[in-house]
Amino acid sequence: MITEDRAAYREVLPEGGRLLGLDVGTKTIGTALCDAGWSYASPAELIRRTKFTADKALLVALIAAQSVKGLVIGLPLNLDGSDSPRTQSTRAFARNLMDLNLPILLWDERWSTQAVERQMIAEDLSRAKRAERVDKLAASYILQGAIDGLVSG
Repeated sequence: MITEDRAAYREVLPEGGRLLGLDVGTKTIGTALCDAGWSYASPAELIRRTKFTADKALLVALIAAQSVKGLVIGLPLNLDGSDSPRTQSTRAFARNLMDLNLPILLWDERWSTQAVERQMIAEDLSRAKRAERVDKLAASYILQGAIDGLVSG
């Protein structure tokens, strides 16, 4: 199941469980994990993209190691809410993960990277440190927004 409807997603996970958040880029995939009670999200691994089969194998290993029950994938919509070429690519990426038999929630990520960048600048991190952390932190920001939305209804 792939959905943008948080109520439908919540229905297929009535007991909660760990979720894996993904910020899918062209060069990297930022990942984040949340606790089983959906209270907090934390950055996890950064996957440097190669071929899809290799990327998927790394995700499968992370899913198994962390007992993940569902995926939250950031959906890069245009500012007006319409789809872009990146949005279509992200939807295709999600479809290619359907055989994992995990529910997939596509979550609006329009402001995630900017919010994370602003926070890192406020923390006075160098440009190099920001570049190496932005995707994992964006995945965490996306996942936190999703779990907050799932818990609040």
